Parts: sequence; C-alpha cells; structure tokens
Amino acid sequence: MKIIVAPDKFKGSLAATQVAGAIAAGLRAELPGAELVTIPVADGGDGTVDAAVAAGFERVPVTAAGPTGEPVHASYARRGQVAVVELACVCGLERLPGGRREPLAASSFGAGQVLRAALEAGARQIILAVGGSASTDGGAGLLQALGARVLDAHGEQLARGGAALRDVASLDLTGLHPALRSCSVTLAADVANPLLGPDGAAEVYGPQKGASPAQVGELASGLRRWAAVVTAATGTDWSLVPGTGAAGGVGFAARAVLGAEPRPGIGLVLELVGFDAALAGAAVVITGEGSLDAQSLSGKAPVGVAQAAARRGIPVVAVAGRSTLSARQLAAAGITAVYTLSDLEPDPARCLADASALLQRAGRMVAREAGR
Repeated sequence: MKIIVAPDKFKGSLAATQVAGAIAAGLRAELPGAELVTIPVADGGDGTVDAAVAAGFERVPVTAAGPTGEPVHASYARRGQVAVVELACVCGLERLPGGRREPLAASSFGAGQVLRAALEAGARQIILAVGGSASTDGGAGLLQALGARVLDAHGEQLARGGAALRDVASLDLTGLHPALRSCSVTLAADVANPLLGPDGAAEVYGPQKGASPAQVGELASGLRRWAAVVTAATGTDWSLVPGTGAAGGVGFAARAVLGAEPRPGIGLVLELVGFDAALAGAAVVITGEGSLDAQSLSGKAPVGVAQAAARRGIPVVAVAGRSTLSARQLAAAGITAVYTLSDLEPDPARCLADASALLQRAGRMVAREAGR
C-alpha cells in the first residue's frame, strides 16, 4: 500500500515537515510494510521555502531586514534558475520582535533584499510567496530594496513603512535591478482583494496586523497616494485589480512594476514539489493543518491537496488540530474523514505541547482504518 502524507504546518506548534514525520511514524507502527511518501506542503505563505527544500531545492541563507528593520537570518530556495522567495520568513508577522504588531512602521523591504540576492546569484525565474505579511506598505519597501527610488515632495528617499506613504510624491524606476528585465516573477497568493476600496489591503487586513480604525484610515490614505504615484510612473492603474491587495499591497507592486503573474499558492507549491507525479499508485492521501475551518475552503493547503488527489480518484483523509467544518463541507472539499487532535486531547495547551505524540496516535488510527 502506498500512502502519501502531505500536510501543511500546524501553526504555532509544528512545521509541515514535523507534522508529516509524526503522522508517518504512526502509520509505520501499524503498517510496517506500507510505502510512505512524505510531501510537506504550504499555501504560499510561511513554510513555502521549507516545502521547496523538502522537495529537493537548495536552501540559500540570507541576512536581511526584518519587518521593522532589525537584521534577521532568512533564506530562499533555489533549483537551477528557479528561486522561491518567501516574504513571511524574512519580514512576516512571525518576525516582529516580541510579536509586537507595528502596522504603521512595518515594511516589505527585507523581501526585496532576499529577491535581490536571488537575482544576483543567477536566478531568472522568481516565485514570490507573499502570505503572512506584517506590513501594509503597498510593496514600496520591496521596490526600494530592488533599486527603485520612492521619493517625497523634496526628492528625498521615503522612510519605510505604510505610514510614510502619506508623503510619497514620485517613483523613479531607473535604478531598478537590471536582472529584472530578463526575469519572470510569479506571485503566489490566494487573496482576491484589490489594493484599494472597502475590500482593500488596509481595510481588510490592517486590523489583523494590529491597526486601529484610525490607523486603517491612515494606511488606506497612504495607499491611495502610492497607487496614484505608481500609476503615473508605469502608465497603468492596477489598484483595483483582484489580488493586488495581497501582503499589504506587495501584490500591487509585484504586478504593476515587476510584471508578476499571479498563481494560487497551493497549486504552485504542489507543482514545485511534484505532487501529481507522486500520486501514481497511491491508495490514500493524508493531509491536514492546525485548524480546518471556513478559511481552509478558500485556497488553503488541505483543500488544494484534496482537489489534486480527487482528479486521480484517490481518497483523502485529513488530520487537524481541530475542525469546524461540517460533513457536507468536508465532502464538497474532497475530504472523506477527519481525525482531530482535540478529540484525543481536549486541553488546547496540552494539544499544542504534545502535538507530535498526538499526531502519531492519529496516524495509527488512520492506518488501522486504512488496513481494514
């Protein structure tokens, strides 16, 4: 029996590689003769570089600016001329010092530094995974790190962060890294929000990044100015295009200036890790994430995995920390059964602390069912 184990991370507890390893250990204890294939996945947010490395990409370490400017040790993944650059691992929410939200000051500059490092190492196909952003700077920081000059009315380089956009007056692209002229950029993102409007980057995601109502208004005003400046520099207004609100507007800068083409994050990751080829001969696929809920139905990893397996007629079982989805929702997503750690350990704190052992128990349960 061939079993594919393809989970996402359990946020706040275990990385996807650890989740896959724990489930596989449980399966192996019950089905020692089974062929187990572990394929950690991600949806285009944090964990995307790890998934690429697990699939055979080389991890390339980089020191870059964290969301509020402090240096952090990050990395990108590379195979040949393809580089996977993950915003979350350098300037995402998890990189905020002490976890303190800084909605006005946080910047995407560090992601631009990592992208620049990949370009200078010879990468010519960039996959930019932008989930988990801490900033709402419209991607201005990203462009600054790539050589663009974001200027105020006095011709001075603008400070980093979303709040600074209230003073933006012009964008000079003449210094943009020359390698971008011969490079393709793919934007791995799942949100459909535009940069501006009631469903825009500041209005919808600003509060998640710590912005008060007044700060949301300030960020939205800055993004409007920024959109006008970018439109003047490029000749095209991208501000209302779906997906440009991704990562606090990094999606806007990537599409308007870098010419990035958008792709759903999980679909792109599954392609990178060779998931479809791995399905050949599989009897069952096991996927999962920390919380299976309504958000999972909007392009998250487990549903993407289930849809890919369904195209090959392979049943899918999920293992999750908890699940709030109904049986009808799960069936519609292509998931035949769910095993939750909360059923094994109702105390949330212990569930998080003992996640590895509980995942092994869940793996054994799945194996017993599969072996019938």
